[in-house]
Amino acid sequence: MNAFWIILAAGTVFFLIGTWTVSVRDKRYHGYPRFFAFESVLILVLLNANVWFRNPWSLRQIFSWLFLLAAIIVVAAGFGALRKHGKPEGNFENTTRLVNVGIYKFIRHPMYASLVFLGVGVFLKRVRLITALVLTIDLVACWITALMDEREMKARFGDEYAAYMKTTKRFIPFIV
Repeated sequence: MNAFWIILAAGTVFFLIGTWTVSVRDKRYHGYPRFFAFESVLILVLLNANVWFRNPWSLRQIFSWLFLLAAIIVVAAGFGALRKHGKPEGNFENTTRLVNVGIYKFIRHPMYASLVFLGVGVFLKRVRLITALVLTIDLVACWITALMDEREMKARFGDEYAAYMKTTKRFIPFIV
């Protein structure tokens, strides 16, 4: 069996288990579209694995590494803020307090923004029609995940979250 399919199958099982244990079990249904964001990034990595370090000083590769670095920084900042300020119950997502400090002062969804940046960074390793289609799935899945998460947070935090939404952007400060 081809390594691509073995890794894809193993990754899919891993993401399914993670989706269940982190989100769906706790009735946080944004995990369903988030699964497709993770899955699409895995597919991008597998499709572009053999060109990861090809032409390392080309402009496209430099931008790719910048997006990948941004993904790491944004997810680390988001995870740290949730753990420190969110007072989670159980897993880190189940915050008992609205987090609007740190990176959350500027964007509502740093974790999903990191998936967007990760997808774009991996896509830029080799730009092809198939990778553009997979990146589109990642972007749409992240957008839908954010919308569903916002609905869940409005139900959990009410007017406080609605006011917070008016002062922040979804993924990129001052832009989107």
